[in-house]
Amino acid sequence: MLLTREERHGRVVVMSTKFSWELRPTDGGVDYGEELNQQLPLLVRRILSQRGICGREMAERFLRPRLADLGDPFDMREMDAAVERIFRAVDYGESVCIYGDYDVDGVSSVTLLHTILTAYGLKPTCFIPVRTQEGYGLSDDGIRHAIEQCGGKPELIITVDCGTSSVTEVAYLNSLGIDVIVLDHHEASPLGRPPAIAVVNAKLEKESPLTYLCSAGVVFKLAHALLKQRRLANFDLRDYLDVVAIATVADIVPLVEENRLLTRHGLRLMARGGNIGIQAINEVTGLRSTPNASHVSFRIGPRLNAAGRMDSPRDALELLMTNDCARAAQLAHCLEAHNRARQQEEEKIRAEATEMLEASGFSPAQDRVIVLGSRSWHPGVVGIVASLLMRRYHKPSFIISLDETGLGKGSGRSIPGISLVQAIHACADTLVSGGGHDMAAGLVIREEMIDAFREAFDAFVRENSSEEQLKPRLNIDAEVCFRELTLDLLNCYELLEPFGNSNPQPIFMSRNVMLSDAPRHLQGNHLRLSLRQGTYECDAMYFNGGHVRLPDPPWDIAFTIDRNVWRGRTTISMSIQDIRPAENNGTA
Repeated sequence: MLLTREERHGRVVVMSTKFSWELRPTDGGVDYGEELNQQLPLLVRRILSQRGICGREMAERFLRPRLADLGDPFDMREMDAAVERIFRAVDYGESVCIYGDYDVDGVSSVTLLHTILTAYGLKPTCFIPVRTQEGYGLSDDGIRHAIEQCGGKPELIITVDCGTSSVTEVAYLNSLGIDVIVLDHHEASPLGRPPAIAVVNAKLEKESPLTYLCSAGVVFKLAHALLKQRRLANFDLRDYLDVVAIATVADIVPLVEENRLLTRHGLRLMARGGNIGIQAINEVTGLRSTPNASHVSFRIGPRLNAAGRMDSPRDALELLMTNDCARAAQLAHCLEAHNRARQQEEEKIRAEATEMLEASGFSPAQDRVIVLGSRSWHPGVVGIVASLLMRRYHKPSFIISLDETGLGKGSGRSIPGISLVQAIHACADTLVSGGGHDMAAGLVIREEMIDAFREAFDAFVRENSSEEQLKPRLNIDAEVCFRELTLDLLNCYELLEPFGNSNPQPIFMSRNVMLSDAPRHLQGNHLRLSLRQGTYECDAMYFNGGHVRLPDPPWDIAFTIDRNVWRGRTTISMSIQDIRPAENNGTA
C-alpha cells in the first residue's frame, strides 16, 4: 500500500495500490522462424516466450490448435472398461441413470453424456442433486432420490463431476446390484479408488498428461472413444464443443493443451450458433461481440450456476438440453432472475462477512487465513463470497453456511501455492468431511469446531508458505506505449486466446500517463477514464475503481486490452488493473 501525504501526517486514507508490481523478464532475441517472425509483432512473440512456447512448431500448435491433434481417448486408464460396459447397456437396452453435479461443469457433462447415449439408442434418466436437499456429490439422499426418479433401480449409474471420493456410496450401489461408472476430475479420497466398473479420472493415474481436464472434457473423451469403436451416421461430436468450452472455462481448469484446443473451437462454434440454450443466454445478456472466455466467465457461467445456487439446477440443465427456441428464451430469463437474486444475496453476505471480520479483530498483517460462518447465509453463495474476500485480502478463505442444527457447509478459495485439499487433510480432525481442488474446495463442519478449524488452518498455512507467497503481486507481462496499441497488434494478440487458468490475459503497463478529462463514475462503482500519453489518447474502464482514492497524475498504469465493437466501429478497450504514481527510474 502506498503512503499518501495524509497518511504520513497521521491521517488514514485508502489509496492505490495494494500490489507489488513485477515486470517479467523478456527475451530480446525471440525467434519463431522467418514466417512467424514476420507475421507476429515482437510484443506477441515475447509473451509466447514468457509462457514457455519455444520454437516454430510449438508456436504454431499454440496459436492455431487443430482438432486433428487430439490424442487417443483410450490413452485414459479404464476408458476401455467404461466403453465396454456402456455398449453392453446399449446392446441389452438397459436402464441407465446419469448422476451429475449442480455447477456448470456438472450440467454441461450431463448434457453431453445424455446426448451421446441417446444417439446410441439409450433413454437415460438425468439426476442432479439440489444443493440444499441432497448436498454435494453421490450422497445417500441423492442416491435414494435418483432411484425414485428412475422409477426403480437402474442397471447402470454413470456419475459425472462426482464419484471419485464416494467409496462407501459406490459400494452401497453395488450391494443393490447397480453397476457404476465414474467420469470425474476431482481428487481421490484417502480411502482409495471406489469399487466401480470403471473410474475414468486422470488424477487417479500416474503421470497422466490429462489431469487438466474438467468433467465435461472427460465426457468428451468418452464420447470420442465410443465413436471410435462404433461410428454413428449423422452425429458430429464437434457440434457440442461449445458445451465443453463453457464447462472448461467456468470450472477454471488450466487452459493448456487439449483444454485450450477444445475451448478455442468451442468458442468459434458459439460465435456462429451452436447450442440453443447458450444462444439464449447470449441474447439475454446483450452480447454484441464475438464470445470469448471472459464472456463465459462473467456472463454465461454465473447464470448457469445461479440456478443450482439459488434453487434447482434443473432449469440450467433443461436450458442446455432443449431444442425449442421459445423454451430456451423462457429459461434464459428465468436464469437471469436467479442470477439477480444471487447477486443480492451475495452482497448481503459480503457486507455481513466483512463486518464480522473487522469486529473479530482480524489483522491482515498477522492472520494467515479467513474462516467465517453464520446461520443466516445462503449455502449457494458462500463460495462466491469466499472468492471476494480471498481477492480483497489475499488470504485463503472459507465461508460457512450453518443450518438450524449447527451443521455447516463451507466453500473455500485459495491463493497460489496453498493447497486447500492438503489443508483439509491436515485439519481433518476438526471437520466432518471435505474435498475438492487445490484452489477451490468444500467442507462440512460442526459450528462448535469452527474456531478449532480456523486455528488448525492458520497453522497449516504458516507451516506451508513463506512471507513472499502471502504478499499480493501484480505480474506485468510487458511495458508498452500507447502508440503501440493498434488494431494490427490486437489481431495478432487475439491468437493468444482463450485466456484463463494457466494462460492468463497479459497485463501491460504504461508510464507517465495523464488524464485528459475528470474521471466519470458509472453505475456499479466503476470509473471511466480518458487517458493521454504524449500525443496518444485512450479510453479505459477501471472496474470497481470508484472506491479507490487515485493519486495525483502522472500515473503508471497496469491494464489489459480487448476488442470493442460499437456501431460498426472497432477500437481497443483498456481495462485498468492498478494505478500508481509515476516512477521515472526505468524499473517496475
